[in-house]
Amino acid sequence: DANYFQTEPYLDAYNRDRKTDLTKVVGVHIEPFGAYSRKIKSLAELREGADVVIPNDPSNNSRALILLHKAGVIELKDPTNALATQRDIVSNPKNLKFRELDSAMLPRVLDQVDLALINTNYALDAGLNPTKDALAIESKDSPYVNFLVARPDNKDDARVQKLAKALTSPQVKAFIETKYKGAVLPAF
Repeated sequence: DANYFQTEPYLDAYNRDRKTDLTKVVGVHIEPFGAYSRKIKSLAELREGADVVIPNDPSNNSRALILLHKAGVIELKDPTNALATQRDIVSNPKNLKFRELDSAMLPRVLDQVDLALINTNYALDAGLNPTKDALAIESKDSPYVNFLVARPDNKDDARVQKLAKALTSPQVKAFIETKYKGAVLPAF
């Protein structure tokens, strides 16, 4: 009847690829995407031809590239394109070598690469602290809000709306802020 894990770009790609029409109900939280390294202390230290791993799914792949664009590491043709790909890189001054891996694998290869762009849920699972360990991290104005999603025919159902109200309650906001200390942000 409903799910709660999708960002809007992910949902858009899902609907397009599967010819569905799932609908956003309410935005709940943001898991800021970050750039991590065990070899360097700042993005300015990235060497020529550095090995950079990014997620291989369309939404998070773009998210990684947009973060690197905002950090001044690369330049994208259109940094507002939520489905940008490596083909959209118009400037890569350090000739970074990008490899795409499954998101869950990125923390596991962190010691083997120069830079890994990792989703916050995987960073937390790997013992990373996004607010301290990330060399670059999305801000609270990230468009990658995790939404409660439903079918168009039941998005206004009383049970779905009750769930939406509960997920955006002051208690949930306080829980997110207390539990994650800035690593996850409420979107409401």
